[in-house]
Amino acid sequence: MENKAKQKLWTILAASAAAMWGVSGLFGEALFGVSNAITPLWLTQTRMIISAVVLLTIAQILGHKPFSTLKNKHDLLVIIAYGLFGLLPVQLFYFIVIQQANASVATILQFMGPFFVIAYLGITHKQVIRRLDIIAAIAAFIGVFLLATHGKFNQLAITPLALLCGFLSAIGEASYTLIPVSIVKRVSSLVLTGWGMLVAGIGLIIIHPNFPPIPNKPQVWLLAGAVIVIGTIIPFQIMANALRYVKPAIVSLLDAFEPLAATFGAVLVFNLSMSVMDWIGTILILVAVLALNISPKNKIKRRKQS
Repeated sequence: MENKAKQKLWTILAASAAAMWGVSGLFGEALFGVSNAITPLWLTQTRMIISAVVLLTIAQILGHKPFSTLKNKHDLLVIIAYGLFGLLPVQLFYFIVIQQANASVATILQFMGPFFVIAYLGITHKQVIRRLDIIAAIAAFIGVFLLATHGKFNQLAITPLALLCGFLSAIGEASYTLIPVSIVKRVSSLVLTGWGMLVAGIGLIIIHPNFPPIPNKPQVWLLAGAVIVIGTIIPFQIMANALRYVKPAIVSLLDAFEPLAATFGAVLVFNLSMSVMDWIGTILILVAVLALNISPKNKIKRRKQS
């Protein structure tokens, strides 16, 4: 009974963490509205570096020895790749879409990452792509079309840059999932994410070392702090611990709370007007991604018995 109670508790907490990620996009959207000087690049740099320092500090206090991980050449290379090709694009392009469109669109497009994972595994590992996967992919892209055009063939409801960056963010989500597979069981998630974020943050500073003149207003630092704490540090810790009690398949289903929170939040807070076609597109994408987690248990059992 105690284990079931813990499972229920951490299931609720995992759903809350996913919702926090969605809400953090709303904080980012509000931040971009304060001043034109606040850019997705600056916010990503700031979020990554501060979060990295906090996570690595926590890892050191808990005895995970973050610096020892860097001594292993293979692990170091994986962490660098994880930061530059996973965390960097998934965050930077996500915030660009928020600036160009809104947090709802950004989160929904990023939510399509699992389709790129399946495509990659199908090409490189010859993983069988099921009929359900193909149907889900078609449904998801119809959803993207409806979201991007409001169902009208002759116009885009969002800019081409926002649509492109949305797909790049989803690809980054796939890379974020695939790159650390070889070390995720050996390296603490705190250490992996901490170093990955630091690599991504430093990489962005190298690319663009000039920081814009950010307005020194309480509103700016409160919103930026909310993105870092509510959108990174707290939900990361919850998700890392939730996986001890909740099955990964269930956790992946709970990720749907992220785009839902972002969408309803945008409607309530920013008075985002969504047409019927927008809602249909959103539901199609959500259902399509959730369908990827359906496993034909009966078929698996029959194969084992034969």
